[in-house]
Amino acid sequence: MAVQHSPIILGLLLFLSLDFSFSIIPEEEQHPSYWNNKAKQALQKALDVKPNLHQAKNLILFLGDGMGIPTITAARILKGQMEGKTGEESSLVMDTFPYLALSKTYNVDQQMPDSAATATAYLCGVKANYGTLGLSASARRYNCGSTFGNEVKSVLHRAKMAGKSVGIVSTARVQHASPGAAYSHTADRGWYSDLELSADAVAGGCRDIAYQLVHNTEINVILGGGRQYMFSNESFDPEYPTIKGDRLDKTDLTAVWLQGKQNAHYVWNKAEFDKVNPEKTDFLMGLFEPKDARYEQDRDPSMDPSLTEMMEKAIKILRRNHNGFYLFVEDEGRIDHGHHGSQASYALTEAVEFDRAIGRAAELTNELDTLSVVTADHSHVFSFGGYSERGNPVLGLSRTYAMDDKRFTTTLYGNGPGHIIINGSRPDVNASVAESKEYIQQSAVPLDSETHGSEDVAIFAKGPMSHLFHGVQEQSYIAHVMAYAACIEPYEDCDLEPSPDHAGAHHPSLVVLLLGLVPVLISLTSA
Repeated sequence: MAVQHSPIILGLLLFLSLDFSFSIIPEEEQHPSYWNNKAKQALQKALDVKPNLHQAKNLILFLGDGMGIPTITAARILKGQMEGKTGEESSLVMDTFPYLALSKTYNVDQQMPDSAATATAYLCGVKANYGTLGLSASARRYNCGSTFGNEVKSVLHRAKMAGKSVGIVSTARVQHASPGAAYSHTADRGWYSDLELSADAVAGGCRDIAYQLVHNTEINVILGGGRQYMFSNESFDPEYPTIKGDRLDKTDLTAVWLQGKQNAHYVWNKAEFDKVNPEKTDFLMGLFEPKDARYEQDRDPSMDPSLTEMMEKAIKILRRNHNGFYLFVEDEGRIDHGHHGSQASYALTEAVEFDRAIGRAAELTNELDTLSVVTADHSHVFSFGGYSERGNPVLGLSRTYAMDDKRFTTTLYGNGPGHIIINGSRPDVNASVAESKEYIQQSAVPLDSETHGSEDVAIFAKGPMSHLFHGVQEQSYIAHVMAYAACIEPYEDCDLEPSPDHAGAHHPSLVVLLLGLVPVLISLTSA
């Protein structure tokens, strides 16, 4: 039987831990002047914030799949610790965005949401039923017949119709739920290829998600995983010779996508990807894994580009359009899937890479004409707490013992595969085991896969009309703000002045006129 610590011993352990933590507290933080000056600087920065009331030329939506607020906090500290700091005082790039709101993530038919219905909300502006893509809540999951007449259009599709270039970047398969709502109308998120279609769906005339990817909306840039759903079940994968394609119709959808396009490329590895010159490319499809991309910690950089590299290439291609662009950037699989496996190291490392991509996008775009939004589709039952001194490793241990006289980590899950009982008790854990990337954090309830959370998630925003993100909003509000900011359907009459850069792009004749006046002005000056 485990020995129980007395309250006196627990108190002593807590005191010793607190005393030890004083050694790493920065000297300046122990004085009121530090915090007063810091607050004054933040106050002045807040007073200097002025809404950008211009029309957005470009729209970028960054989606951290499963990136709840505890994940953001833990990722912020992990980022700082990776840079050699204690971590708590660090900032993510998304933290610097001036406007912030909360998003209510429930689906029409379910309190705990999934990535398909939430994607329909933030991409199409309409809340939907669990497991459905690009359909209103009048549609029913698995019911092919309920698809027709209930389709809703994404902001990506509407941006394309307005003359913008559009793109999708994902670390998951590009046919997955989050990107899928941008272009498909599907009664079941699992219909990746025609192999997964039910007999009723085939009879009812429904098409799989991969088919819709290349037929529904002309997308300029498509980067991520998902090769398997694009090729015949008779063709072998170019990287993994034991894996075949899924398609029963024997179609090569990458070839279909390339048909009739100028300056278009399909690539499947890093070498081919690097050869693509964005200044001479109008269309690019890159599918780097049969299904989801590898975790960032496991990625082979010689074979697969990172999320940041994919995003950078996408922006460089899309920004060539003088009408602007819409880009959806998602770290889907790897934050979300890491949490589902109760492997916090994978999930949090992905969140740090996701933030790095956000920072690189800021360097490639202009905040004056680009609305950038960062959000999540849902959270997870992931918790970050326990007793920990300043600078404690995010994946480390609490400084106290539990009532069973065993250590526990400060990152835990409410449910999932980490619920393990051996001889009537949970296993003990030490720091070296807990900080391994494969370590499965302990959980309270046994499930083969940890579940999503039901709480609100954050929305960070900057750029034109970003001040409209405020308060607590329905998740579907996100799509409406983005459409309004860019004056696209149904807000074509938004009456917003073009941004300075946008105005220049739309009025080349003005530039020609001014250039033509230069000789006149010179002659007048000479006279």
